[in-house]
Amino acid sequence: MPASVFLTADWRWLAMLNYEVDPGILAPFVPAGTELDFWNGKTFVSMVGFWFQKTRVRGIPIPFHRNFEEVNLRFYVRRQANHECRRAVVFIKELVPRFAIAWAARTFYNENYIALPMSHRIEKTGDEIKSVRYSWRFHGRENSLSLATHGNAQPLRTGSEPEFVTEHYWGYAAQRDGSTLEYQVEHPRWRVWEAQEAGLDCDTANLYGKQFSEVLGRQPASAFLAEGSAVTVRKGVRL
Repeated sequence: MPASVFLTADWRWLAMLNYEVDPGILAPFVPAGTELDFWNGKTFVSMVGFWFQKTRVRGIPIPFHRNFEEVNLRFYVRRQANHECRRAVVFIKELVPRFAIAWAARTFYNENYIALPMSHRIEKTGDEIKSVRYSWRFHGRENSLSLATHGNAQPLRTGSEPEFVTEHYWGYAAQRDGSTLEYQVEHPRWRVWEAQEAGLDCDTANLYGKQFSEVLGRQPASAFLAEGSAVTVRKGVRL
């Protein structure tokens, strides 16, 4: 039986910049009971910026906390459970503009959220997204993740890198006592736009640590924009 619903929202216009990374860098962050997930023999971290809309926590809309930006650094794991392979996301750090949101995520999921001043800009022509930019201020410096699209949104291709990055329907978070919290995320398959150009302007060493600074200082191995959808996040269960 599925766990009860913790959060519902719309996740929209997900700019995803993906970087190949040495598995050894990720090993200390892999939650107990999971293992790294590979695509074509490679491991990746992704910088993801998107727009939260219509947020409800346990069915309740929280005033002034319904619509906001999020930028996160994440990687990919899997776990065998109930005769299925649960492909999942693990977050290294998540940025949001509201202290209460960061507090709730740290309290209920032990996710590494921090609150920073944030903004975003979306350029559209009709229903097509032309460019997105998510910005945040850290230690007095303006940082940003940006992406300009090419062509029209297309369905995911089976076996493609965009499918690998977007098609994860579980999340795992290491807990303070060494256990792991597992939670389910529900959404339909998303269409994606190819990136014409993408960039990350970020104080990566101070925000994410020196081990990720070199990785995120390169050009991304791939980048694309996912349209997003309504999303349901279920209550976490300890393994």
